Amino acid sequence: METDQSPALSGIGFGYRPRAPWACDPGKSRGRLIEEPASATRTPFQRDRDRIIHSTAFRRLKLKTQVFISDDGDHYRTRLTHTIEVAQIARAIARALEADEDLAEAVALCHDFGHTPFGHAGEDALDRLMQPFGGFDHNAQSLRVVTKLERRYAGFDGLNLSWETLDGLVKHNGPLTGSGAEASGEVPAYFLEFDALFPLELSQWCGIEGQAAAIADDVAYNTHDIDDGIRAGLFTLDELAEAVPFVAQTLAEVRGRWPDLKFSRLTHEFQRRQITAMVEDVIGGARRILEREQPKSANAIRERGAQTVGFSPAMKETDLHLKAFLFDRMYRSPAIMAFREMADRTVTQLFERYLTDPASLPSEWRRKAVMGGNEARAARIVADFIAGMTDSYARKECARLFDGSEPIG
Repeated sequence: METDQSPALSGIGFGYRPRAPWACDPGKSRGRLIEEPASATRTPFQRDRDRIIHSTAFRRLKLKTQVFISDDGDHYRTRLTHTIEVAQIARAIARALEADEDLAEAVALCHDFGHTPFGHAGEDALDRLMQPFGGFDHNAQSLRVVTKLERRYAGFDGLNLSWETLDGLVKHNGPLTGSGAEASGEVPAYFLEFDALFPLELSQWCGIEGQAAAIADDVAYNTHDIDDGIRAGLFTLDELAEAVPFVAQTLAEVRGRWPDLKFSRLTHEFQRRQITAMVEDVIGGARRILEREQPKSANAIRERGAQTVGFSPAMKETDLHLKAFLFDRMYRSPAIMAFREMADRTVTQLFERYLTDPASLPSEWRRKAVMGGNEARAARIVADFIAGMTDSYARKECARLFDGSEPIG
């Protein structure tokens, strides 16, 4: 297990700074699955963050779709830019709550590692194809990436992240088992498989830093999906204001102060105010809980049986209104639906080809798929390979395998 840092390094800028009792203390980390000596210059959580940033999975995020593919324009978010925005917001929330910023950042930076090419469209297709073999869940796939699929280190597979980072990664959406579980349906098998090796207390909430990363994800994609939707011409700010009172009020404030503001500046000013309002709402609500209950440890946050870091009822209603508008006007727009059809076709063609003809896979993956002759195991290997693809690589593979004709349009 990872040990406490040397007292000689304490308090001189190596990350062992004062934090609240409810924060995860890097000096008391529960350690790693594979024991390693402590770093002389970094806390366990800083080390996790560095490993995540240097991973292959992190670099691949730059060519994975958020909503719009990169071919649509240079300024649309990718999975990587989304992740960076989430990390920045997560750090801000953690800082305000006197929690560990490095841990919040680490969870944010790897929370989307399991996403397939082509965003949720690719995930939906892969989940459908994997139903006979246990399904596909991008959160479970993120855990597979950081515990198994990354192959960089001499002493272990995966990144061998600390318990606390895995706790935030696995349970950032809430408990997975027990009466407090919010997720419907069965717990993905890999969560249970890994939990048997390295128990992650699946019936509890994650620590405050993981919760900060989770709500930062909501703040980020609500805001930047609006920006991307407007940029794509799918709706206007005024149309959004008609549907969401919060938007109408914020837009009126901006126009009241700057009545002649150009459109690009108007949009940005609205977005920065939206982020500020949401972040301040989250911080204010969490601080009221913390001040009222005065939790004495990070475990007290996990064991309190309810979310600590989240939107107030009023902001949660705004969040639901925004999601409903974006679902109707953006995620189900004709342009995005055409993209979803292309994504489904691409993933389906690749999956079926690789599963029936493992020789089509690169040699390393081919060996994994044919070992043991088990179809379920081969299907999971194929799913791992496809999930790790970037958009561009998936399309190139289709061109290679299907007579040079990409399934686009």
